[in-house]
Amino acid sequence: MKMKSREVPILSKSRFLAGLQCPLRLWYQCYNPALASELSPSQQAIFEGGHEVGRLATRLYPGGFLIDADHLHHEESVQATRAAMNESEVRAIYEAAFLWDGIRARVDILERSDDTRWNLIEVKSSTSVKEIHLPDVAVQYHVLRGSGVPIARAGILHLNNQYVYNGRELDLRGLFSFSDLTEQVKSIQEIIPLKLEDLRRMLSGNDPPEILPSRFCKSPYGCEFWEHCTRGMPEFWILNLSGIGQNTLHDLAALNIQDIRDIPEFFPLSVLQERIKKCVISQVEYISPALEAELKDVVYPIHFLDFETVSPAIPRYPYTRPYQSIPFQWSDHILFKDNTLKHRAYLYDQDEDPREEFVHTLLEALEERGTIFTYTGYEKMIIKELVEYLPQCCDRLRATLSRLKDFQALIRRHFYHPRFYGSFSLKCVLPALAPNMNYENLAIQEGSQASLEYLRMMDSSTSQKEKEKIKKALLAYCSRDTAAMVKIREELLKRF
Repeated sequence: MKMKSREVPILSKSRFLAGLQCPLRLWYQCYNPALASELSPSQQAIFEGGHEVGRLATRLYPGGFLIDADHLHHEESVQATRAAMNESEVRAIYEAAFLWDGIRARVDILERSDDTRWNLIEVKSSTSVKEIHLPDVAVQYHVLRGSGVPIARAGILHLNNQYVYNGRELDLRGLFSFSDLTEQVKSIQEIIPLKLEDLRRMLSGNDPPEILPSRFCKSPYGCEFWEHCTRGMPEFWILNLSGIGQNTLHDLAALNIQDIRDIPEFFPLSVLQERIKKCVISQVEYISPALEAELKDVVYPIHFLDFETVSPAIPRYPYTRPYQSIPFQWSDHILFKDNTLKHRAYLYDQDEDPREEFVHTLLEALEERGTIFTYTGYEKMIIKELVEYLPQCCDRLRATLSRLKDFQALIRRHFYHPRFYGSFSLKCVLPALAPNMNYENLAIQEGSQASLEYLRMMDSSTSQKEKEKIKKALLAYCSRDTAAMVKIREELLKRF
């Protein structure tokens, strides 16, 4: 007996984009949204940052009218939009709402171009036009044209990462850049109905599409159903092969292989991937003959250094750009030749540019001698930027660069543990080598959360008691990062 097709739900711009990324993601959004994971604090902060950029962008288009009804009242929003469009004194409409061809669309800014035409403006908090932005604007253009709205221009209003804030008032015309995508949008209009038809056909079925998790799950956006879709994957899943590309994943899937241990000998892998495979099969660590010499090639006292930074989309301090990384905290565990360990730390707790004081305290702690271990090259990049910002300290800052040693790169070259699961991040390396030392008892457990909490500490609405609590949590987190490096080096040296 033939199953009856289900009624396809109304789509939205966001659902259309989700379907382009992965039809299964769209299926779950429509029919089983409860399977989604909760937003992390850092993800929530990204959304809130995007909303802040969007609100700021409307100031470029004065004389506008906001359609403030939410998505649950879309029909009322459509009616309010039409009414606003008929008022000649309304020069722009924010969150303009339309419904056509079974698709709901909200336009960030609909600007009156002339007596008959409008400009479709999608606001993004990115600093350039991304590949995914073209279908984003194109589906809105499809809906507006179908609704009888003549469009003069369509494009992306995004942040300009060359804009430097003067510290007084934001120059919005300098802060934002408009990229006109009208011709590109027009050129793919005939594709939009075909894509919509494919998605509706999929949604009209009785079973979800069969799609294996892959690199596409996190590009261009992280999928909220990742944990659900990967819950049954083997412990040593092929996606844990460091650097594995989509083509390799596809080739292994064609061989019905999901476990690293099942990859046949003839299958081509990189040197690192082959190393991971052998370690997983044997459950024995890989130790390079050069590891001991690398670990001992140091000058005492040894510094284990970590920075925390904040990168606000909208510049907060004078002479900074959108998303510029501003260091506000450092932790330094210092290991002396007699094996004694000392810890020094710094955290700027005023809502002012922390960089000058950050540099002076850092140089005082590092002094002029000793190897400096950092985990990744991030600290090196920040110090190079500080050289440009503080020329009076440039010689001493440059001198520290020659002392830096990237601990992650060292481990990547010379060591692998089966429980790294393909990652060389500090959060994966530490529990494999020191199971009793982790981040689980900390209020802050990752760098993005540290940045978010720092901004919350700077917020004038945060109570003094809460600020002290955040400060304590930030100090504990950054200290754990550098203590972790000390412990990892200690555990690796035990192998010899």
